[in-house]
Amino acid sequence: MRRLLMGLAALFTLAPAAAPAQPYPNRAITMVVPFAAGGTTDIIARIMAEHMSRTLGQSIVVENVAGAGGTTGSLRVARAAPDGYTVIMGNMGTHSASVGLYPNLGYDPRTDFEPVMNAAGTPMMIAARKDFPARTLAEFIALLKAEPARYNYGHGGVGSTSHLTCVFFHHLIGAPVQHVPFRGSGPALAALLGKQLDYVCDQTVTIIPQLTSLNTLVIATPARSPAAPDVPTAAEAGLPVFQVVGWNAMFAPKGTPRDIVQRLNAAGRAALADDTVRRRLLELGCEIPDAAGQTAEALGAHVRAEVDKWTPVIKAAGVTAGN
Repeated sequence: MRRLLMGLAALFTLAPAAAPAQPYPNRAITMVVPFAAGGTTDIIARIMAEHMSRTLGQSIVVENVAGAGGTTGSLRVARAAPDGYTVIMGNMGTHSASVGLYPNLGYDPRTDFEPVMNAAGTPMMIAARKDFPARTLAEFIALLKAEPARYNYGHGGVGSTSHLTCVFFHHLIGAPVQHVPFRGSGPALAALLGKQLDYVCDQTVTIIPQLTSLNTLVIATPARSPAAPDVPTAAEAGLPVFQVVGWNAMFAPKGTPRDIVQRLNAAGRAALADDTVRRRLLELGCEIPDAAGQTAEALGAHVRAEVDKWTPVIKAAGVTAGN
């Protein structure tokens, strides 16, 4: 018996100790974009992911999970394991306006995610097909109000930033124009360039690279964009209340450890501090948040404020996910 016990003791002594947990990240990270490729959120996500991959030492794979105005991909991330290996680049539509649009949303952007950081603000523009018979916003509004059933506009899905901006615009001018939903603003823009649509309300990131191919009527900001200096502001065009700046931000599933959120935030901050990244975003008309606006806490507060802002606008316009 003594020999048996000694043999077992020797066996346990030789057994390897449990391997220590490897530091985060030790494998690829998936960044979900809840829209089709080619739209604003997708473009910003890919710019950020490229630089963040180098900082973190692991690849960040951008995966497009489109559907239901971005809520399909958002719900998937809300239900993902909170281990830092699945994050989302959400936006104003998926993480604020969705609360007012979808009575059975399946997630609450205020409580079912860990805010990571706001990546880029994106002023909104109205752009019509090149041959649209209006050269100013006043002429454009007059045509829409005279014959709203004659025209249509496209957007990246019900509840997307591009949809909500047009909803707000039509509410202001009192013209119920027919809308055509797509699985992202990229496909909507392609349809506009193909003259299958009359116009879109979309973000600078999508519109500015196509300025010469479109009839861009207005930018919904107080000042003109350095990236599109010839496009008049809403105030200059006679509709000063039309002010909309979208935003695109990273979130992780609720319960993701704080140290992992901080590592992701630090990698995002490093990206926004990089001259090449900043130049690419600014050339697309983005507004880069200041240092205080890049914190996880600032994003959490911003989401709550945006839900409070957009919910009454949506209800006043009578818009739901079903129309």
